[in-house]
Amino acid sequence: MPRPSDRAPGLMLGEGVVLPDSVQLGAHVVIHDGTLLGEDVQVQDGVIIGKPLALGPRSTASRDALPPTEIGAGAKICAGAIVLAGTTIGAGTVVGDQAHVRERTRVGSACVVGRGSSVDNEVVIGDRVQIQTGCYITAYTVIEDDVFVAPGVTLTNDDTMARHGPDYELRGAVMRRACRVGGGVVLVPGVEIGEEAFVAAGAVVTKDVPARAMVMGVPARKVRDVGDEDLLERWR
Repeated sequence: MPRPSDRAPGLMLGEGVVLPDSVQLGAHVVIHDGTLLGEDVQVQDGVIIGKPLALGPRSTASRDALPPTEIGAGAKICAGAIVLAGTTIGAGTVVGDQAHVRERTRVGSACVVGRGSSVDNEVVIGDRVQIQTGCYITAYTVIEDDVFVAPGVTLTNDDTMARHGPDYELRGAVMRRACRVGGGVVLVPGVEIGEEAFVAAGAVVTKDVPARAMVMGVPARKVRDVGDEDLLERWR
């Protein structure tokens, strides 16, 4: 269990924590056993890192022992955020105020997880991904490099809404490189958003979106292709 430390006001520090002198700590931070923090990490007020897993009795998430949480060099964990045990946060990534990142999830380098967003367990996020305010990234999602997720996006992974047997496989979305998903979009379980695709605000995506397609509506339908002038390489 974490114990009081005089390194910062109200700091609670677990056993075996790697905490370089260059790490900046706010007040009332809790860092659990074994957590590894890189150089120049910023941890703001009220953050919890390496939080032990707590599952409901009917949860299908793995109960295997979790490895230590790792926070990459120069990352910023903002006020009130919670990062669970077994999570990796890449170098230079920002986890926003009151965001929540669950176990066995990997967030790449130079990403943003916006204020109040929730990233579930077993999620893989590439580099330079922008997840804006108030998003829900469901378990078993894969997000490739340079994806943009606008505010209020919701991903789902269970077509039965919990009425299934033990062999049922939850399926998160797959979001390919440099795709863009607009505000308030809903992605149903298992859909794939193709490379450089564009999903307009408010769409409900019920089937795969081809690479470079622009879709909109409920359910989402293709309206045109994304032009060469809008590809990521044009804006780097």
